[in-house]
Amino acid sequence: MIDDQIRIILIIIVSVSIFGLLVFVFVKNYIKNKINLLVKQEKERKSK
Repeated sequence: MIDDQIRIILIIIVSVSIFGLLVFVFVKNYIKNKINLLVKQEKERKSK
């Protein structure tokens, strides 16, 4: 009985952790690409 509850809790924790990690990686890459794009646009604007 208690073992089943602990197993379910562990599965939930691991699932949430993996999901959170994936979201973090996607958001980090998105922000990095956005910053690089803005820097590139700023350099082009200054060179004109």
